[in-house]
Amino acid sequence: MWHGRIAVTSRSVAKRVLRFRHRMTRQEGEIWVSISEPKPVDPSSVSFEVNSETAECTVSIEGLPEPVTETTYGADSVQALRLGSDIDPLLKRVAEDYELFFASGEPYFEGTNEDEQSAT
Repeated sequence: MWHGRIAVTSRSVAKRVLRFRHRMTRQEGEIWVSISEPKPVDPSSVSFEVNSETAECTVSIEGLPEPVTETTYGADSVQALRLGSDIDPLLKRVAEDYELFFASGEPYFEGTNEDEQSAT
């Protein structure tokens, strides 16, 4: 379906799988970070002015005890996707409670202690 000139879908356009370890409980597991396709912004859902080009992307993190989501907005679908693809600020907030690792065991963020470099 099209709204203005933006396709309306809820498909993911990009995904990343990471390992995590809770800093207190040491619980380990996998998380899935996904970025939705841009879609038109519903004017009634925001407190700013939108037009037919204004778009949003949802960044979702699944696999944690509580799902994490964040919506990014752009003047058009390209800007919304560009802003949504910058997942590090959201992951840094998650990293306050969880150590994050690539599948290889390497820390997602540099500066992690040597004894924290491997999530099993």
